[in-house]
Amino acid sequence: MSSLILAHTRFLMIEQFRVPIGLVASSFFPAAAMLAFVVPFAGDDPLAATRATASMMLFGAISAALISLSISVSQDREQPWNPYLRTLPAGPLPAFAGRIVTTVISMFLSVIPVLIIGAAFTAAEITPTRLLAGLGALVVATIPFILLALFIGYLLPSKGAIAVSQVAFFPLAILGGLMLPLQLMPSFVQTLSLFLPSRGAGELMWWATTGAAPHGTALVTLGVWIAVTAALAAWAYRRDEGRRFS
Repeated sequence: MSSLILAHTRFLMIEQFRVPIGLVASSFFPAAAMLAFVVPFAGDDPLAATRATASMMLFGAISAALISLSISVSQDREQPWNPYLRTLPAGPLPAFAGRIVTTVISMFLSVIPVLIIGAAFTAAEITPTRLLAGLGALVVATIPFILLALFIGYLLPSKGAIAVSQVAFFPLAILGGLMLPLQLMPSFVQTLSLFLPSRGAGELMWWATTGAAPHGTALVTLGVWIAVTAALAAWAYRRDEGRRFS
C-alpha cells in the first residue's frame, strides 16, 4: 500500500511542477502581504512580527489546501483517467493519501518565501523547537480546509470549484484575523471569528510560534469544523461515486 501511495504522490507532484501556477499563487500572495504590510508596520516588533509571519504562513497554506486542492480534484473528475483509477482493486486510499501528501508538500513549499522574508526583513524571533511546533501546527490547522476542498472538489465541476473556493477563502482569511489584527476589527467581528475555522487555525499557529495562550472557544470550534468537513467530504465522495458508477 505504501508503494502505491508513493506512486500517486510522485505522479501528482510531477503534475504540480509541470503546471506550477497554483503553487506560485499560494506563495506570492502571502509573500506580497509580508512585504507590503508586515515589514513596514510590524517588522520592528519581535512579537508582532513573529505572529504576523505565522499568520502569513497559514494564509499561504490555506490557499494551497483550499483553492488548489479543490480545483485539482474537480478537474481530475472530468478526466477519463479518473473513472478507470477508481475501478481498480486498490480502493480509494492510495489516491486519497497521495493527494493529501502532495497538498501538505505544496503547503510547506508555499510558506518558504514568507519564512525568508520574516527572517531577513523583520525582527521576528523563533527558536528551532517553536519553528518545528509551528510547522506541525500548520498541518493540523489546515485539516478542515483540506477536507472542505475535497467536499467542494467532489461536489462541483471545475468552474464551480474555482469560484466557490476563492469566494470562501478570502472572507475566512480576513475574518479569522490572518490579514488584519483582530484588535482592529469591530467587536461583533471578533466574536464571529471565534466560530470560524480560520480563527481556530490562527490561534493554534500563534500558540505554537509565540507561546500566546489560545482562545479555548476557537480551538473547540476548530475541532468541530474538522468533524463537520470530514463528514461533508465523505458524503460528497460517496455521492459522486454513486452518480458516476452505479
